Amino acid sequence: MGEAPQDSPHNSPANGPASGEPTRPEGPERILLGLNTFGDTGTGPDGQPLAHAVVLRQLLEQAELADTVGLHAFAVGEHHRRDFAVSAPEVFLAAAAARTRQIRLGSAVTVLSSDDPIRVFQRFSTLDALSNGRAEVMLGRGSFIESFPLFGFDLADYELLFEEKLELFHRVRSQKPVHWEGRTRPALNGLNVYPHLEHHLLPTWIGVGGTPESVLRCAEYGYPIIFAIIGGQPRSFAPLANLYREAMAKYGHPLQQMATHSPGHVAATDEEAREEYFPHWLELRNRIGAERGWGPASRSEFDAMCLTEGALYVGSPETVARKIVRLKHNLGVDRFDLKYSSGSLPHSAMMRSIELFGTAVAPRVNELLKE
Repeated sequence: MGEAPQDSPHNSPANGPASGEPTRPEGPERILLGLNTFGDTGTGPDGQPLAHAVVLRQLLEQAELADTVGLHAFAVGEHHRRDFAVSAPEVFLAAAAARTRQIRLGSAVTVLSSDDPIRVFQRFSTLDALSNGRAEVMLGRGSFIESFPLFGFDLADYELLFEEKLELFHRVRSQKPVHWEGRTRPALNGLNVYPHLEHHLLPTWIGVGGTPESVLRCAEYGYPIIFAIIGGQPRSFAPLANLYREAMAKYGHPLQQMATHSPGHVAATDEEAREEYFPHWLELRNRIGAERGWGPASRSEFDAMCLTEGALYVGSPETVARKIVRLKHNLGVDRFDLKYSSGSLPHSAMMRSIELFGTAVAPRVNELLKE
């Protein structure tokens, strides 16, 4: 894949913090906190699903609040389903850029396999200009497949599409004339892609679900990595975190940020958080589970995932803060993103959770890390 050697993943000057990768927090005992969401379609007072337009306007309020309470990043995932409202992340993020001042704005994830890497770069470089340098993109294959038939791609090419498009994106991101040849689109021979970013290269992450192959691919390109941890025990990802560190060193790349993403909800007390979140978690879990052949979930499963070693960050600010600190100690990650939406969870509950995450969880995490 790709014939020209001048920008191979192993020797490209596009890599490294000076070139625009997310910088690691200063000091060993720091962790950045962000939010992400798929724009889950909730229900109105009549019990019917909200219109996507309503959800998107509520989402803008959520992004604005996240910025106000000082969180590090706000990201939206790309989906093409009735139950998620965000199908064009960059359009939403551009609107959010006009309503926010400090928070980083990104995708979680952009489904690169069914998109055009050139257009992905152009949309996010435009967002970077409009947000005054706050854009970042998370690339991944996605956990849903609706985009493949929608945009005319064959699922039989699932691996090839991502591999070739990631290589092409990497070359485009370098902001140099692109030389590339592959099987999934016509070759490019020295063409430039615009607009360029003003002072840096586009901050780019790779989202992975937990396979060694995905970790090694991310390290080959020298990009920051984010692990989606939605079940089991977060500490079980420690071998993959270590593999990423070792592979980055093997490829000669400076170590970049490592992050995790997990679902959760913050309320005044553990009991309130669990009771408020559970029915919406259960409905979403069973709906997606039915599509994938999983058995029905239970309250005992949910409660176990809310415990100290579980993957759900549901509870009071103290409980959630302590779980994040445990995550930091177990995996050594630099950033944690809370997936704060869950199916039909009401907008008001999400707004309160965001407020507590920024005003109570974040400062408590900093206190605990200093102990």
